[in-house]
Parts: sequence; structure tokens; C-alpha cells
Amino acid sequence: MTDGLTPRAPGRVRGRPFEKGRSGNPFGRRVGCRNKTTITAAAFLAGESEALTRKAVELALVGDPTAMRLCVERILPPCRERTVKFVLPPIESAADIAPAMKAVTSALAGGVITPGEAATIAAVVDTFVRAIETSDFERRLRLVEADHFNDPGEAAGINGARPNGYYHNP
Repeated sequence: MTDGLTPRAPGRVRGRPFEKGRSGNPFGRRVGCRNKTTITAAAFLAGESEALTRKAVELALVGDPTAMRLCVERILPPCRERTVKFVLPPIESAADIAPAMKAVTSALAGGVITPGEAATIAAVVDTFVRAIETSDFERRLRLVEADHFNDPGEAAGINGARPNGYYHNP
């Protein structure tokens, strides 16, 4: 006679019908397929949109803050970044950074640009400064290596053994 316990056949585990990492619906919902609740709500509101809009405007005019916010959000587009009409002096070297930053601060003080726009422009100038410093460092390093080492590949072993196994001691 049996104990009442039957061994379970290997297969899916309860609560995890799919293999880990594999979806039962790998492609997801079809494009354009909408929720049934959304479709039903849209059908109810289809004929009432003008009346609802009129009521929201009336409530906003009376002073209802929620209705006012709703109406203003629909009237005004969301605030996005604007194109800054600001002439930044050309930056060719590190010497041109001071005049560029002076132009940014003057435009900020004159109200031509906002503090946020000034910070963004200053960050661009700072990135340009780092690019100038990096290229200048690279140029100076090449000059030093050319003066100091006979072979261009010789500089690679300055902090360790050269390809031939010997250390360089200047």
C-alpha cells in the first residue's frame, strides 16, 4: 500500500511556469493594442469632450486651483530648453578662455542669458579647456620624447624594462 505521497514528475515548478530568463510572451503586446478599460473609457468620453472642457474652464475661472492648473498645462507648451542667442568669442588657445568667460558673465549680468544657460555655456568652455590642455600636453610630451630619446619606441620603457629586457637609467 502507498503512503499517500506520490513522487512528483519533474517539470514546471508551481509559481514559476516558465524557465528563468524566458518570457511566456517574448514579443509582448502587439503594437497599437490598447487596454480594454482604456477603450471603454474613451468610448464614454467621446461625445462629452466639449462639455468636459467647458466645465474645466468654468471651474478654472471660478478659482478651482486643480482646474486652473489643468487648463494652463493645456494652453502653454511644456518649458523646454531654448536656443541661446549668444555670441561666444572664438577659443583657439588657453589665452582665449578669459575673454570667453568674461563674455558669459557679461551676458548673464545683462540678462541676456539665464544662470542655468550661463552654467551650461561655462561647462562647454571648461570641456574645451580640458581638450586644449590635453592636446597641448600631448604636443609637449612628443617634443620632450623627441629631444630625450633616440628611438621613438624607446620612451615606452621609461618606467620599466625595454623590449630588450634592460632598464633605462637617464
